[in-house]
Amino acid sequence: MSTPTIQFTNGAAYERYMGLWSQQVGQAFIGWLGAPAGGRWLDVGCGNGAFTELVAQRCQPQSLAGIDPSAQQLDFARARASTAQAEYVQGDAMALPYGAAQFDVAVMPLVIFFLSDPALGVAEMARVVRPGGLVAAYSWDMPAGGFPYALLQDELSALGVTVPTPPSPQASDMDVLRTLWAGAGLRDIATRDITVQRTYASFGDYWDTVQGAPSMGAKLAALSAEHTATLKARLQARLVANAAGEITCAARANAIFGTV
Repeated sequence: MSTPTIQFTNGAAYERYMGLWSQQVGQAFIGWLGAPAGGRWLDVGCGNGAFTELVAQRCQPQSLAGIDPSAQQLDFARARASTAQAEYVQGDAMALPYGAAQFDVAVMPLVIFFLSDPALGVAEMARVVRPGGLVAAYSWDMPAGGFPYALLQDELSALGVTVPTPPSPQASDMDVLRTLWAGAGLRDIATRDITVQRTYASFGDYWDTVQGAPSMGAKLAALSAEHTATLKARLQARLVANAAGEITCAARANAIFGTV
């Protein structure tokens, strides 16, 4: 992939910040996708292997490959015992290093909005999947506020902080996804939205989690003490804790698949 505005170089921090969210959506997504067991899978933009791990655990793949531009993320993915069978490759989602029709299923989990040319990324997945195979993705509904940390982004923006954004946030809109899949010549296109929740043990747990965010951690660290205190107060007013001090947040993703 071309160098994105947001770069992921810490697999462990990503796991806490986003990997757990990704796997929650991924569980529902895999059940909905209904791909037959024993297939040849490609995880495009596999990152630290959060979704790849779900495929290994639930889909009985004949073979499993993951591709990502971040060497550090791939190192974390390779350390996952459950994906020992996977072949991880550093590479570009818009120029997949595979021949035509090599896979039964290609999935792009939480990645399409990071591509400078989403249509090319979808076309590449369609190229490397055999006729009758599946090309699929799920993506936070960025335009409609479905991102898990949209509230944090809103509050940072209110403080005058410029929040890093992916190159193609509009690509996660459901109508845009349908257009992309149809444009790649895919048929029998199906879509659904997936809403998930995640509970943080406390506001401190939430705050520590976002401190390690690849997209916003540096912005948070650069805040003045006054702005940090203001941000925390605003967040705590909106992130209402239960009697145990836990905070539950929701997020929404758009999912799509089509047949080659």
